[in-house]
Amino acid sequence: MRMIYTHENRLMTHNIKNLLEAKGIEVMMKNDPLQGAVGELSAFDAWSEVWIVNDEHFDYAESIIKDGLSEQYQGSWNCRQCNESNEANFDLCWNCQSGRS
Repeated sequence: MRMIYTHENRLMTHNIKNLLEAKGIEVMMKNDPLQGAVGELSAFDAWSEVWIVNDEHFDYAESIIKDGLSEQYQGSWNCRQCNESNEANFDLCWNCQSGRS
């Protein structure tokens, strides 16, 4: 078992967990409930962590995370159907529900 991702924001680690599980990679969360312990623990010790259960999936998981994070930070896109502007995190147009690609 190896840690693949850690972040101070639980939403980011849960997003990574969901990305990996959607690709069939078994993961485990650690330190998730420790956010409230900051002060008693160092802030870095309380960061939420995503661990890969099977080490053989590490490289594949790493590429999924890299792709997922780069997609997340891309700019908005225009729908090919209705030309409506959509935020980067939408895979479907909010206006006409057409797919991004």
